[in-house]
Amino acid sequence: MKALYQKFETLLLNTTLDFKRYLYDEIAWESRMVGIIGGRGVGKTTMILQRIKEHLSVKNTLYVSADDMYFSEHKLIDLADEFYKNAGEYLFIDEIHKYANWSQELKNIYDSYPRLKVVFTGSSILDILKGTADLSRRAIIYQLQGLSFREYLKLFHGYDVPVYSLEQIINNEVKLPEIEHPLPLFKEYLKRGYYPFGIENEVHIRLGQIIVQTLETDIPQYAKLNVGTARKLKRLLFIIAESVPFKPNFSKISEMIGVSRNSLTDYFLYMEQAGLIAQLRDETGGIRGLGKVDKVYLDNTNIIYNLVGDKSEKGNIRETFFFNQMRLKNEVMSAKKADFIVNEYIFELGGKKKQQHHIEKDGKSFIVKDDIEFGYLNVIPLWAFGLNY
Repeated sequence: MKALYQKFETLLLNTTLDFKRYLYDEIAWESRMVGIIGGRGVGKTTMILQRIKEHLSVKNTLYVSADDMYFSEHKLIDLADEFYKNAGEYLFIDEIHKYANWSQELKNIYDSYPRLKVVFTGSSILDILKGTADLSRRAIIYQLQGLSFREYLKLFHGYDVPVYSLEQIINNEVKLPEIEHPLPLFKEYLKRGYYPFGIENEVHIRLGQIIVQTLETDIPQYAKLNVGTARKLKRLLFIIAESVPFKPNFSKISEMIGVSRNSLTDYFLYMEQAGLIAQLRDETGGIRGLGKVDKVYLDNTNIIYNLVGDKSEKGNIRETFFFNQMRLKNEVMSAKKADFIVNEYIFELGGKKKQQHHIEKDGKSFIVKDDIEFGYLNVIPLWAFGLNY
């Protein structure tokens, strides 16, 4: 246990408080059990270490990673027991999905040590979603998304930009007093700014490793699929990445990659839950998630550039960014005569020469243009939608 504390204190020493993710102040940290889930590399570890460094004492706090060698010979609940008996109050467990039987042991910890507060994180969203069934009524679960364009401006370049509501964005109230030309920064964000590790040089290699690990380990383990299926999933990702905004023809795709139609529907669901793709549904269900799948996107533009580079289709890049940034705080669905419905507003996306043929001048319909610095009337610059969280 001494070695665990040494590792913890070393990590804490190297943790800075300069930049915090949007979720940091929204978490009910004092709840008895909190779970934070999100794709690999979005900043969960840094966030919990920041919480410890800013508000807690090392004397009654412990941070551990569930893939530490310590757990090859010790149980999580035994660690919690010893920590609690030594006046421990706050236990943080990172990468919980890497520990076998984690959900049952967390349930036992919750029931056995009522004064102990536990925060856990998980990168394999699939496993966490399956395991949290055991933790219903016990843990509060939060999901962390990658960096918004606003957060990227702060982390990568030190620009402080406030969060703007959707209404402020469509009324062209967005101001960037420190930034004369936002477009070069926006283009960099699309390629490497969604993940905090994008600030480092090896972003392409690290993101590639995350994609491979998700396809070859996370999804097959969760769904009990064979290695050959991982290759089919990767091919499916490439098809989506290279497409004009992808409208799924399940029969055609099933034939192309050699799987049944039913299996293909499952593959799309697994990849969505694992944070690799996002499925846009139409209005038929009335509520997000209940309508028919109309289009399929990769989760974010960094993944598109990682897979196909500059061969990326511009319309796909635009729509992927818009859907990704809007879906966190808003209900987003596909529109019959435009690209998206966000809450009660209608949006058509395009380049700077985009015309308003399909858009009604009703005060609720907008043209979103790439490659423009500032908006006017019902024309909004695409980058502005990255300031919503």
